[in-house]
Amino acid sequence: MLRPTIFLKLALSLGTAGLVILTGERAIASPVSSASLQSLSTLFTTDYLSKAQDLNQEGARQLSIGNAQAALELWEEAEAAYTQAGDTTGQLGSKLNQVQALQALGQYRRARALLEQINTHLNTLPDSPLKASSLRSLGTVLLRVGDLSESKRVLKSSLAISQQLNEDPSSTLLALGNLGRAQAERDQSETKPTLYLQAIALYQEAAATTNPETRLQARLNLLSLLTDSKQAAQASLLLPEIQSLLEILPLSRSRLYAQVNFAESLIKLAAYSSQGAATPAAIAQLLADTVYQARELGDVRSEAYALGQLGYLYETSKQWKDAEQVTRQAIQIAQSIQAEDIAVSWQWQLGRILHQQGRTPEAIEAYSQAVDTLGVLRGDLVAINPDAQFSFREQVEPIYRQLVQLLLEEPTERHLQQARAVIEALQIAELNNFFREACLDTLPQSIEQVDPKAAVVYSILLPDRLAVILSLPDQPLRYHFTRFPTSSQETSLFQNQDNRIIDQTFDDLFASLSPFISSANPLQPHQKIYDWLIRPFEQDLAKSETQTLVFVLDGILQGLPLAALHDGRQHLIEKYSLALTPGLQILPSRSLTPEQFRTLAGGISEERTGFSALPGVAEEIKQISALVPANVLLNQAFTTKALSEKLASATFPIVHLATHGQFSSQVDNTFLLTWDGRIQVKDLDRLLEMGDRQNQPIELLILSACQTAKGDKRAVLGMAGVALRSGARSTIATLWSVQDDSTSELMTQFYTQLQKPGITRAEALRQAQLSLLQSTRYQHPYHWAPFVLIGNWR
Repeated sequence: MLRPTIFLKLALSLGTAGLVILTGERAIASPVSSASLQSLSTLFTTDYLSKAQDLNQEGARQLSIGNAQAALELWEEAEAAYTQAGDTTGQLGSKLNQVQALQALGQYRRARALLEQINTHLNTLPDSPLKASSLRSLGTVLLRVGDLSESKRVLKSSLAISQQLNEDPSSTLLALGNLGRAQAERDQSETKPTLYLQAIALYQEAAATTNPETRLQARLNLLSLLTDSKQAAQASLLLPEIQSLLEILPLSRSRLYAQVNFAESLIKLAAYSSQGAATPAAIAQLLADTVYQARELGDVRSEAYALGQLGYLYETSKQWKDAEQVTRQAIQIAQSIQAEDIAVSWQWQLGRILHQQGRTPEAIEAYSQAVDTLGVLRGDLVAINPDAQFSFREQVEPIYRQLVQLLLEEPTERHLQQARAVIEALQIAELNNFFREACLDTLPQSIEQVDPKAAVVYSILLPDRLAVILSLPDQPLRYHFTRFPTSSQETSLFQNQDNRIIDQTFDDLFASLSPFISSANPLQPHQKIYDWLIRPFEQDLAKSETQTLVFVLDGILQGLPLAALHDGRQHLIEKYSLALTPGLQILPSRSLTPEQFRTLAGGISEERTGFSALPGVAEEIKQISALVPANVLLNQAFTTKALSEKLASATFPIVHLATHGQFSSQVDNTFLLTWDGRIQVKDLDRLLEMGDRQNQPIELLILSACQTAKGDKRAVLGMAGVALRSGARSTIATLWSVQDDSTSELMTQFYTQLQKPGITRAEALRQAQLSLLQSTRYQHPYHWAPFVLIGNWR
C-alpha cells in the first residue's frame, strides 16, 4: 500500500495563493533573469529608480513562490516608477515581467496584447537581449493559444537575435522544442515521426545550457516525450540526471512543478516498463514531499496539483479508497482558490475512481461537475493546453464521452435529456478548440421551438457501441444503440472512442462513391449506416410526419454524405430534407423571403497557384445572375480586398463563392482561395462581418467548389468552423469537389427552388439534389451527395 506516513498526518489548510496556470512538463514561466535586472540596476540613479528596483525584485520573489497576482501588481508599480524616472528600458522590462505574471495567471490574451505592444516598440530599436526575451515570450504565448505557424516565426527571430548577440539560446531552444512537440501531436501525416525527432533534438540542444533550471526543464520535457512514445530505454537514461538537478534547485514553484511532472512521467513509465522505473512507494514519497514543500511556501495551487497527482498514483494502483480521499482533497483546495483548470482534471479523476467502485450515481455527479467546470473555463482551455497537458483529444473530449456512457447505462428520460445536452456541449467545445478560442456563447432551444416538422438525430461514438438519440417535438426522447465487438472482455471508460468497424464502413462508403470504380454491392455500406442511424426510428418518424432530419453527428460520422444513405429501396434524400448542425444552441431560425435574394457571387475559373482551373464556375455564376440580383467578382476581380469592399458597401443576404478551398480538422489548413491569396478561416469573420452584419447577417453562405482535406476523417470540423466563423445563418458546402457541369446544374435548380413560396433552404437543396438523382447523366451519388447544409435549415 502506498501510504507514506508523512502524508497521512497532513493537516490540510486552505490558503489564498495567486492563481497560476500549471506549467506541466513543457515550460516553466520565470521572470526576467537576474542578469538582466542587474544590467538595469546601473541606471537606478534616482529615488524612482531605486523604488522600481525594489519593486522588481519583490515581484520576482512573489512569482517564484506562486503569488502571480501580487507579482503582477508589483511590476505594474515598477513600470509606473520607471515612467516617472523617464527610463524607457526599465518600462519595457517591467512590462515583460508583467507578461510572465499574466501567463502564470492564465490571462494569455491580455499577455499577448501586452507583448504585441512591447514588440511594436522594440521593432524600432536595435537587437538586444530584451528584444530576444520579448520575442521568446510572445512565441510562447502564441504556442499556448494554438497559433503554431506564427509562434515558430517569432521564436526563430528570437533565436537569431540571441545567437547574433552570443546570448544563451537555451530558453528559446526549449520553447522551439515545445513547439515541435505540439506540431507533431497535431500532425496526422507521414511527417509526424520527423517532427518528434526534431523536438527531441531541440530538447537535447537546450539541455546543453549551464542554467540548471532550463536544463532540468529540457530533460523533463524530453522524458515526457519519450515516455508518452513508449521509448522506455531512452527515457530511463534521463532519470539520474533529473534527480540530481532537482536536488540542487532552490525551493520554489518551479521546483514543485518539476517534481510533480517528474512523478507523472515516472507513473506512466512504470505502467508499461520496469526498466529504470521508480517503485510506486518512491513516487508516492516524492509527491508527499512536494505537498509539504508547497505548504512551506504557502503555494496552495502547487499543493492541489501534487495532491491530485498522488490521487492518480493511487488510482493506477487500484487503491480506490486512498485515491478517492486524496482526489477529493485536491478538488477542495483547487476550488477554494478558484483554480478551475486544476479542479476539472481531479473531478474527472474522481468520476473514474467512483465508477471503478460501482458507484455510478456519484460518478455521474463528479463527471457532471467536470463538464460544468469545462463550461466555465470555455476560452481559458486554450491557455491551459500546453503547460497543463490539457490536450483536447486526451483530456477534454473523453470527459464528455465518458459521462454520456455512464448516463446511457440507465437510459431514463432524465438521463437521455442530460446525455443530449452533453453531446451538444461536446460539439461546442470541439469548435472552440478548433479555433483555440471561445467563439460560442449561446442558449439551447427545444426542437419544437425551431421546427415542429423536424427531428434531430444525435449520435455519439462509445468504446463498444454507437449510441443514437432521436428528438421529436413534444415527445419523449428515443434511444437505440448498435454494439460492436471489442478486443477487451470488459468495456472500459478508458478505451478510445475510435471503432474499427465504423472506420471500415466509413471507408467502404466513400470507396463506393467513385463513379469510376465498380463494386458488387455498392449500396451495402450506405444501408449499414442507415441501419445504425435511422432504421430503429422509422415508425416514430412516420407517425410524427417528419419532413426534415437534422443531424448532430460525432467524430468521423460528421463527414458522412447523409443524402446517399439507403434503406434498401431509396436514398435518404428521397424521403427527407437534411441538415447538419453542431446543436440546436447554435443559430437562430429564420426563413428567407423573396426580397432577401440579393447575392454577392465570386469565384475563380482559371488555374491559380497550383490549383486547377474550374471552367464551369463562369457558367455557374452567369446562371445565378440570371436567377437572382447578383453582384459579381470573377477571376482577377475576386481578390480579398475587393470582396471586403463589396461586403462593406452593401448588404448581401446571400454570399456565393465558387472557388477552391479546403476544410480540415486543423484551423491553419482550412481556407478559401482568392485571386491574390487565401482567406484563412480565422480571418473569415472579420471579412464577412463587414457592414451592418449585427442587424442584417448573411442568411446563406454557399461554397460550391471546396472539399475536405484528403485523409482527414475529422475534416468536416473545418466545414462547421467556416459555417460558424462566417456568421451566416446557413452554409451550403461540399464534402468533395465535384464536376463543374453537375455543380452548375444543381446550383441553378437550388436557386430556382429557393424562390418558391414556403420552401425551406433544406427542401430547396433536396429538390436540387433530386433533380440530379432523377437525371440519367448525374444519378450517381458522386454528383449530388456531397452537398450538405449546415445551420439553419428553414
